[in-house]
Amino acid sequence: MFPLELTAAAEDLLARYRRAGLRIVTAESCTGGLIAACLTEIPGSSDIVERGFVTYSNAAKQELLGVPEVLLRSRGAVSAEVAEAMATGALARSRAEVAVSVTGIAGPGGATETKPVGLVYLGLCRGGAAPAHRRFVFPGDRRAVRAASLAAAFELLSGEVPAAKP
Repeated sequence: MFPLELTAAAEDLLARYRRAGLRIVTAESCTGGLIAACLTEIPGSSDIVERGFVTYSNAAKQELLGVPEVLLRSRGAVSAEVAEAMATGALARSRAEVAVSVTGIAGPGGATETKPVGLVYLGLCRGGAAPAHRRFVFPGDRRAVRAASLAAAFELLSGEVPAAKP
């Protein structure tokens, strides 16, 4: 279902989290669950992937993750602040130690003058640490933006655990 390089990255990521004793929770909007789906493509992933939230609508972001309505109105769903709030909310509503979130404009519609197609924010929250985010503008069509978001989420998650020793 997923390209070989992404499943290999998922397998490596899961192994590293397993060695570190960490679990992951996902909060996804524009990827619609692709991060969790790719991770759970790997047998045995249930001990690392604690749960996943697909919060495509603003109402879902508010109800399931606790993203404040005022934040969604003032900054917009596709913003650094909302990505961080999504990750923070997912972590608070799970038993995981690390949360990753994604919100963006995959296209072909939905863009504005200041928020183009391909604009994606990833959020990251680890227990005891302040949330962080990364901003991307990925080229290509909807499929390409979503695939690039998935790969970027894996890179972001990889930075939270030490690499395997040779």
